[in-house]
Amino acid sequence: MAALIVGGLLGTGGAYALATIPAGAETSAASAAQAAQGEALFAANCASCHGLDLQGTEDGPTLIGVGAASVDFQVGTGRMPLAMSGPQAPSKPVQFTQEQIAALAAYVASVSPGPAIPDEQYLTGENADLAQGGELFRINCAMCHNVAGAGGALTEGKYAPPLTGVSPVHIYEAMLTGPQNMPVFNDDNITPEEKANVIAYLKYLETTPSVGGASLGSLGPVSEGLFVWIAALGLIVGITIWLTAKSN
Repeated sequence: MAALIVGGLLGTGGAYALATIPAGAETSAASAAQAAQGEALFAANCASCHGLDLQGTEDGPTLIGVGAASVDFQVGTGRMPLAMSGPQAPSKPVQFTQEQIAALAAYVASVSPGPAIPDEQYLTGENADLAQGGELFRINCAMCHNVAGAGGALTEGKYAPPLTGVSPVHIYEAMLTGPQNMPVFNDDNITPEEKANVIAYLKYLETTPSVGGASLGSLGPVSEGLFVWIAALGLIVGITIWLTAKSN
């Protein structure tokens, strides 16, 4: 009986190993091919600033430890490759296909591991807690990005960009990697579930009309007060001209 049990276990284990080894080898080969494609793209488009070994140069920082998430954010939003030197890299039309971006991210991550591209489950907004997302955003983000995510000015020519129209994966990656002047919110600061709630809240703001009427860019009391002054003064000047013309 013992011999039969041992034989059965060995046979089951052997069959499982034979079934999984080809799949694992195939996945490994695909990953190696993707990283090789990314290495070629990196050498042609990125190495002049970041160095062939990713250690950085006088023209660009090191990429050791930035991970796939940072590459996907920077290249996927068009910030990289950088068009020109300035206070910060602006978002612009994307220069690569999604396949090429994935290859670049895989190559950088293969050289030095770092934050990974987030799972799809945190990007869909399903079962999100909008109230908690709004609270987290107001506490951690609104001082730079504005309470409505409209963006705002920073020091030395830098700025916090508006968050409307930004894809959920790039919002998550920005929180995870802290690009430009933005602080890093790792999973100990804000958990993946809480990041998902923040993203869902921003998408809610983006799709919900302003209940107070015209939003005026959602830039707050300065723009609203300026609009009132311009409209009120314009009306006063118009009435004054009309009364003067009528009296004459």
